[in-house]
Amino acid sequence: MSTIAVLTGDLIGSTEAGPEATDRAMQVLSETAQEIAAWHLTERVAVGNTYFTRHRGDGWQIYVSVAHFGLRAALFAYARLAGHPGLPTTRIAIGEGSVDRLPGPDLSNAHGAAFAVSGRALSEMERGERLRLAGFRADRLTRATIGLLEDRITGWTAEQAEAMALVLSPQAPTQSAVAATLGISPQALSYRLAGAKWPSIRRFLNAWEDPQRPDGRPA
Repeated sequence: MSTIAVLTGDLIGSTEAGPEATDRAMQVLSETAQEIAAWHLTERVAVGNTYFTRHRGDGWQIYVSVAHFGLRAALFAYARLAGHPGLPTTRIAIGEGSVDRLPGPDLSNAHGAAFAVSGRALSEMERGERLRLAGFRADRLTRATIGLLEDRITGWTAEQAEAMALVLSPQAPTQSAVAATLGISPQALSYRLAGAKWPSIRRFLNAWEDPQRPDGRPA
């Protein structure tokens, strides 16, 4: 049985932001899911099968068919929203596990361990918490490490988050290309990424996604 990742989240401050900003935030998350689907495991194999569903007004879920990229996908979703200062931000619970029923792109009737632990993790998040991992790798040390990662991403400025969204893809373009997309110099981009703590985040993600990680579980 394959291991998948489910991101379950809700928007923060959606009432104050208003319905238009909330709808726009959901559109950004939907576009984010489509972009994740284009990520590649290998040169020829894309992640694919990545679905987005909106729940209860300001709630949402993204299904990622490969648990390998669940954490990276969560950071990407957070960065995409944080890069729009007029939109609500979000909390995200990452659930890793199996899927028993996936009737289609609408996740409302999907079932499985990944969905159960992700939803439960979101409901148990403490006030001010923005990122939580649940599933077979969510031991005490890992949860503490995710907390340190959370401290880094919640300090992003809009400009830093915008830059991070462009480099978080496993097949990200060169920094020169990213700088050109943003209309800034490579040096300015380097400052933004350093301020966002991208070097340490990148090392953590590379270690997290390493197929030889100590737990020995398939990604």
